[in-house]
Amino acid sequence: MPPHAHAAPRPPTAPGDAFAPLLRQVRSQDLLARRTGWYAAGITVNALALAALVLAVLAAGDTWWTVALAVPLALFSTRTAFYGHDAGHAQIAATRRTNRLLGLVHGNLLLGMSSAWWNDKHNRHHANPNHLEKDPDVGEGVLVWTRAQAAKRAGLARLLTRHQAWLFFPLLLLEGIALKVASARMVLSSAGWERHGTARAVEGLLLAVHATAYALLLGTALGPGRAVVFALVHHALFGLHLGCVFAPNHKGMAMPGADGERWGHLRRQVLTSRNVRGGPVTDWLMGGLNYQIEHHLFPSMPRPHLRLARPLVRHHCRAAGLPYAETGLADSYRQALRHMHAVGAPLRERPARLSRPRS
Repeated sequence: MPPHAHAAPRPPTAPGDAFAPLLRQVRSQDLLARRTGWYAAGITVNALALAALVLAVLAAGDTWWTVALAVPLALFSTRTAFYGHDAGHAQIAATRRTNRLLGLVHGNLLLGMSSAWWNDKHNRHHANPNHLEKDPDVGEGVLVWTRAQAAKRAGLARLLTRHQAWLFFPLLLLEGIALKVASARMVLSSAGWERHGTARAVEGLLLAVHATAYALLLGTALGPGRAVVFALVHHALFGLHLGCVFAPNHKGMAMPGADGERWGHLRRQVLTSRNVRGGPVTDWLMGGLNYQIEHHLFPSMPRPHLRLARPLVRHHCRAAGLPYAETGLADSYRQALRHMHAVGAPLRERPARLSRPRS
């Protein structure tokens, strides 16, 4: 039984929503209680691992073997992102200010990624997962998620959409850089400075400190060529790892339309989410976010409790007549890729040749 702590923010409920009985069960088992000790230990170990990798880069010096250290650095960068994610969901600390500070440290300072930009985008996703008009994760971008979106594509974008399932994992190699670019654009944009000027300034300062420290580290330890290769490998593997954690969670699941406005919290989150089965290795690599149904139902639930809540949620869904989507890791990617391939199918169909009239 997890230790008692300050109560976490309450998930939304609605009159008659089948979610309320499940929420009572979860609370009765203290699964919403904070795990301050677990997070303190994990954050400390992660910080020590990052520090050890920095020292190893400096000690190894200007050699191609140093570039190999970009692999574990990408792994622990993803671990860092998990803690920033949890701080954004108020899972770690009892106060908003402390969670905000943890988000700034893990996002802006250690990753060079704006925590405010991420939280805004991610919270909108949680409120309306897979909703075409409200979830930024299924909006039209490099990839598209419905045939209606695909039909509007033209030029190079149309060619990309035709083969987006094949290009998905290669595109994830660019995600680490894309996150930093989006963060910088948000901080540098004029929107929001009047209301959140001080917060924006703090975010921008920490992003600048991260970029300067990262450049100094690689510039001191490596020559220009190896430094560029190190940075590219680090960011490519970071983006790939992070994308592989989030990709299986919702792609190919229900996409609420106009009727989705009437769905209760339970239905909205369960039907749009997919769990990934796994043991300790899968849980560690995916940060426990492979229990995505539980995470979406209880976003403030500490990550180590998600797997403990799984039996309760699965049983409740069966009793409520809701499908509980759960599959293995390989099949979760197969389902997501199959959906992306199907979306681009009409663009791959060749128009029928006009038959010549006989003379």
